[in-house]
Amino acid sequence: MSAALPLLLATASADDGASTLLVHGQPLPVVLVVIGLLLVATLAIRRFSVRLGTPAILGVLLFGLLVPERYALFHPTTIANMHTVGLSMLLFYAGLQTRLRTIRGFLEYGLALAIGGVVLSSLLLGLMIWAALTMTPSGIEAGQGPIPLAVAMLIAACLGSTDAGATLSVLEQVRDRMPSRLRHLLEFESSLNDPTAILFLGVVLGLVSKTGLAPDRLLLEEARLFIQNIGSGVLIGVVLGYVCRFCLNRLVQLREQLLLFSLAFAAIAYGASTILGGSGFLSAYVTGLFLANHTYANPEISPVALRDVLAPFNTLMEVLIFLVFGLATSLTQLLPVIPIGVLVALAMMLVARPLSVLAFQPLSPFSLRESLLVAWCGLRGAVPLALALEMLHQIPSVIGLGPGVAETLAGKVEGIVFTVVVINLLLQGLSLPWVCRSLGLSGDALGGPAPAAPLP
Repeated sequence: MSAALPLLLATASADDGASTLLVHGQPLPVVLVVIGLLLVATLAIRRFSVRLGTPAILGVLLFGLLVPERYALFHPTTIANMHTVGLSMLLFYAGLQTRLRTIRGFLEYGLALAIGGVVLSSLLLGLMIWAALTMTPSGIEAGQGPIPLAVAMLIAACLGSTDAGATLSVLEQVRDRMPSRLRHLLEFESSLNDPTAILFLGVVLGLVSKTGLAPDRLLLEEARLFIQNIGSGVLIGVVLGYVCRFCLNRLVQLREQLLLFSLAFAAIAYGASTILGGSGFLSAYVTGLFLANHTYANPEISPVALRDVLAPFNTLMEVLIFLVFGLATSLTQLLPVIPIGVLVALAMMLVARPLSVLAFQPLSPFSLRESLLVAWCGLRGAVPLALALEMLHQIPSVIGLGPGVAETLAGKVEGIVFTVVVINLLLQGLSLPWVCRSLGLSGDALGGPAPAAPLP
């Protein structure tokens, strides 16, 4: 709430000399009570969801959807800012969770899944979405022609990333049924594919939004921007990683200071890289990755300590993203696109994700049974929701869409992404223990190299 409140107050205005600060026409004390009640309610929802065996964030998402619209006190600009801040913090924390020592022996395969898998699954899913919506245009069109392939690819790009928080939450349910090295692979892949999905969405947006350039010039321009984003993001992340390490060794004396330190450098990583023309999200991830794989002079400071102090804030960011997306989603817009959303979810879970995993099976040190479990563990969560909100603002700029059609599509696309995330979390979250039993997986009984010792 400490991160959300300043953004919320940015939309507040005084009532012509009145002493009470107003937020969207409501007194600030009332707004604070509503926000506090919403956050307390999410705690109850999370506890109830865990008892049902479903990811806790799914309950938060549905709770936000069911809250009456009059309590949705967040301005669209505030929502966009909250998601940017939250996403950068989530990626920084994902970097902190990436322990390179635990993936010895399958680093190349993990990189192939996290990068190539995202691109391949997004392309396959985009084609299937386009085909499905072209065959059933009444589900999404505004009476002015079928959905463009560009919009289908944008939807798929948003759904390309698996969610580290959701994946780790569900893996806890099957810890005794899954080899530890396979669990480390899933943790690594779900952390690394977030920046990949963000960069891929940026490329798709560039290709479908720009006019006035020949196709060959457009491809070259997007390739240049892609390389610039990656190069600058990684370079700035590494430089800031060294600066962070120096500051940790020289400036930080107490464990209690680690939270402030982490938030400061996560914000600097995103902001500095964005200002300099790089990918701020990738820079935040690389900075966290650097910190997670080094040792420090002070014995009180370690990658584990950094993760521990940042974990509650990371949970808050994840809850806020799910809650605010639920609050921003209209039930009247959601209901008409539920059938299409279910089809997209099934296509993603049963076709796009499995094919993208099996395509890299020749590089895999894991058995086919283990790879099938990897394919079924592609849970979507906070990152797809945050990307969807970003993408909604870009739909009007898609080539060939009129203003009326773009506005209609934006509302329906939001409903599709919402439905896909819900179905994905519900089906895969509930069925994962059964899938492990069906595949005959149990702890570290399967062969293969022993997992490396985690960082201290």
